[in-house]
Amino acid sequence: MSWIPSHRSGLRSRMRLAAGAAVVAALLGAALGGPAPTAADAADGGERLTDLVNPFIGTRDEGNTFPGAAVPFGMVQLSPDTGHNTGYDWNDSQIRGFSAVHLSGVGCAIGGDLPVMPTTGDITSTDNAVYASGFSHDQESASPGRYKVRLADHGGITAELSATAHTGRQRYTFPATDKANVLLNSGQALHKVTDSQVTVLDDRTVAATVTGNGFCRKGGEPYTVHTITRFDRPFTAHGTWDGARVTEGSDASEGSGRRGAYVRFDTTGSDRDVEAVTAISYVDQDGAARNLEAEGRTSFDAAATAATRAWEERLGQVRVRGGGQDQRRAFYSALYRSLLHPNTGQDVDGRYTGWDRQVHRAEGFTYYQNWSLWDTYRTQAQLLALIAPRESRDMALSLLRVDEQGGWLPKWGYGTAETNIMTGDPVTPFLTNAYQQGLLKGHEEEVYRTLRKNADGVPPKDSPYVGREGNSHYQREGYVPHDADREKVKIGDSDFHHGGSATLEYALADAALAEMARDLGHTKDAERYAARGQSYRNLFDGSTGFFRPRDADGVFIGAEDPAKSEGFHEGTAWQYLWMVPQDLPGLVSLLGGKEATEQRLDTFFAYDRLRTDPEGTAREVWVGGPYDYYNQDKYNPQNEPDLIAPYTYLATGSPGKTNDVVRAALSLFTDAPDGITGNDDLGTMSSWMVLSSMGVFPVFPGTDVWGLSTPAFEQVDLALDRNWYPSGRLRITAPGTSDAARYVQSVRLGGKDLTKTWITTEDIRAGRDLEFRPGTQPSAWGTHAGDAPPSMADGASPAAAGRRSGS
Repeated sequence: MSWIPSHRSGLRSRMRLAAGAAVVAALLGAALGGPAPTAADAADGGERLTDLVNPFIGTRDEGNTFPGAAVPFGMVQLSPDTGHNTGYDWNDSQIRGFSAVHLSGVGCAIGGDLPVMPTTGDITSTDNAVYASGFSHDQESASPGRYKVRLADHGGITAELSATAHTGRQRYTFPATDKANVLLNSGQALHKVTDSQVTVLDDRTVAATVTGNGFCRKGGEPYTVHTITRFDRPFTAHGTWDGARVTEGSDASEGSGRRGAYVRFDTTGSDRDVEAVTAISYVDQDGAARNLEAEGRTSFDAAATAATRAWEERLGQVRVRGGGQDQRRAFYSALYRSLLHPNTGQDVDGRYTGWDRQVHRAEGFTYYQNWSLWDTYRTQAQLLALIAPRESRDMALSLLRVDEQGGWLPKWGYGTAETNIMTGDPVTPFLTNAYQQGLLKGHEEEVYRTLRKNADGVPPKDSPYVGREGNSHYQREGYVPHDADREKVKIGDSDFHHGGSATLEYALADAALAEMARDLGHTKDAERYAARGQSYRNLFDGSTGFFRPRDADGVFIGAEDPAKSEGFHEGTAWQYLWMVPQDLPGLVSLLGGKEATEQRLDTFFAYDRLRTDPEGTAREVWVGGPYDYYNQDKYNPQNEPDLIAPYTYLATGSPGKTNDVVRAALSLFTDAPDGITGNDDLGTMSSWMVLSSMGVFPVFPGTDVWGLSTPAFEQVDLALDRNWYPSGRLRITAPGTSDAARYVQSVRLGGKDLTKTWITTEDIRAGRDLEFRPGTQPSAWGTHAGDAPPSMADGASPAAAGRRSGS
């Protein structure tokens, strides 16, 4: 069935359009007129967890979240756009439209495809910045899966949004008018639209296709979104536009520049509501039609109720007790944001567009897309492995399909294209994490072969992927040379422009891969990767006591002042000093021992002040701006490179200081529009908050070791998938925990005393309760030799030994 052209084809004749309308009508049937499902109550008849979620958190101060409607991991994120480059900004006062695709917390423009806007009167402008409407926050509300706002202009229209996995649901309540319009703008988006087309198929249905690119950099590989919007009543008039020219009665418009269509309704009678469903597909218009047919048959209210139910079930997997209301709202809002991405990339029939631009069908798994790997491998991947293992497994398998079909593994993938944004090798710890969490049964060798190719090679020149660009020099000399003036040969970022951090990232990835190789019996590979995991040492400058980049000749370059260093991506030598989780004992030795290392940590966190004024230190002394990456010598909770740093105190025998720093950082997460740290980066910062609040944190990404700190809640109950966690549960308790009683006095695991400051996934899989006893003063717990998380670089990991022995 091909009733609408691809973006490369010309417009069809009116005869073909009429035929297309008949086909889509037959396929969709009464897409908006079917029976509504029964409404669901709260998950267990008690507290509705969705009522604790504030989707507006992160919409101010460049958190770059969106407040609109989505379901967990859904393809559609229907949300208002206010003029901010990533969608919505709390400080803006106008809405330009409600578009179908958004990413939560990204730092660059992407998505915003097909902004739809209700208006009244004649169509006097086709620019969404002009026909935008004012609004106020006191006439706006949002909850998981639902958004509502009253527009101040155009006669006062109320707009309501909801979503299913593949559709965005809209309800517009107009004033009494015979010119109630809905504008479907195919030529404007958050990213650069290079080509679009819009076609009125019949008196209820409009199809559109949008092609664009430009995420973080000009140019790049394009992606295409196909949409179909079906209204619940016939429109009385319609037209299209080409640039500023509006043509009444026109059925189609195609090309670059501003394009779109308007449809008009008469709301002078008693029924002033107009409902619409927009389905999207990354495959073709047939896919959008099937998605609409499968998910578009219910009313708006029924769809909104189903979205709320889906979120209630997801949030209900983590039940917390204790803490204040604001603290609980911040926690569940963070958990909500952690479950928005990655996103379903396949249609309801299993078809998806691969990175070879060919159509494939997912068999035995759900295909996902949108990969902010440099961010998510540090926190979100581990959280999802706990509470969404089935989806995590499918996400890992989806990355294998990216390599199989596109030729290489990605760094930062959006839709069907690689952007090459960020540096290092984030995909390796992302996938080794999935393996170590036990999610890849039957796929271990396939994953390993793919990672081995990625770790040892460089994508060919004709490949759009950058991969481990500095691999040749790194493997020969033990570091990636820093050359800020080196000409880029591909779009995106270059590892050579960030030689210092790229070396540290490669070494971390190699150490994680060494663990996997050893488990699978690839002994020689394991030794080789473990040795490469020590490459961080090649950047250590003993004269300054910090990592410094080297040029191709091996000479240290850049400022000796670690706060003014170059060669580190979105950070300085201070923030990157702690990014050696694979060998913290080795780092401690380089820094002069535990006492010297702890003194360095104390300076980094401004610990003397933090001890008496934690929140003030976090807000006034630590790095406070979302883009203040450079010329900094303090902890940056706004960005990823040093997220693990608070847990480094576990390696110096001072777990009490970890509790101090974590509690101070948690104070930055509030129930307010600026209540997260920095860009949320597809749930990365939110996942840090959730895990740290629970008292378990992945101290070495890519493995199965979890560092411990005092939970922020008295009890946390996780409902786990028995297919991966046979016990089906994990309970974490900390009676009396508070900002004052934040120090671990003792820990019991499965009823037995635990002196170590870490556990493994096997402990979680066995369902061993984790019991903390908190107090108001630091204790001797976790301070003795051997209590710190293990060093992985030499392959002597007790965690790995436990996995191999089944203990």
